[in-house]
Amino acid sequence: MVIDGLHILHGVDFDVAPVGVTALLGRNGAGKTTTVKAVMGLVPRTGSIRLSGSELSSLPTHLVVRHGIGYAPEDRGIFAGLTVAENLRLAERAAGSGSGSGGEAGEPNYALVHELFPELKQRAGQLAGTLSGGQQQMVAIGRTLLNRNRLIIADEPTKGLAPKIVAEVAEVLARAAEAVPVLLVEQNLALVRRLAGTCAVLADGRTAHRGDTAELLADEEAARRLLGVGSRHPLAGGPRPAAAPASPAAPVVTAEVKP
Repeated sequence: MVIDGLHILHGVDFDVAPVGVTALLGRNGAGKTTTVKAVMGLVPRTGSIRLSGSELSSLPTHLVVRHGIGYAPEDRGIFAGLTVAENLRLAERAAGSGSGSGGEAGEPNYALVHELFPELKQRAGQLAGTLSGGQQQMVAIGRTLLNRNRLIIADEPTKGLAPKIVAEVAEVLARAAEAVPVLLVEQNLALVRRLAGTCAVLADGRTAHRGDTAELLADEEAARRLLGVGSRHPLAGGPRPAAAPASPAAPVVTAEVKP
């Protein structure tokens, strides 16, 4: 993949497990954000991107979304001049918008969003640009939960957040992953170990590793080589998540992004 004359991705190949959280890991500049933007159609891409068997690689972003992908971008993508309620309303998919595309239509699930983020209900009339970073992240994730998505992509959802807010975001992602698969791009390895059963690691725009998250983070040499950090000491964050079942269950997403 070439962006502004630079080769960013040189051949990325990974699957997103049909249940739970799959982490997309790698050092800074490895191509993680570019990869998820390619899945969403936000940057030019070649290759194959399949969601439950449907080919997405030739589709523009709005049609990718209609197939049932909710996306919380790295920069949160908040409309600062609109209220919290207006930001959420913009994410609603009209009834029938999924017709013929594999996406599911239905009433937006405000009850779930307000249950998980009661602050968003309390601040519905507040301009989103006046929210704290953590509150803006709540809006970004809340938008992905409004619709009946088949995949949620969260790019660095805890970046720059206070530890208390990180814990809240982790709880929301864990709750969401009980109902819909999540592709998580994250640098916080304690959070990754807590949430992600499987992972793919990028290095220099290529897939360098795929497998069980706990096994990777337990391997001191591999973690240091692939991620630039050691993992000799136990990482906090609760019990190990369940990996995808070792059955013929197909991945929800298969991505093969080429140069």
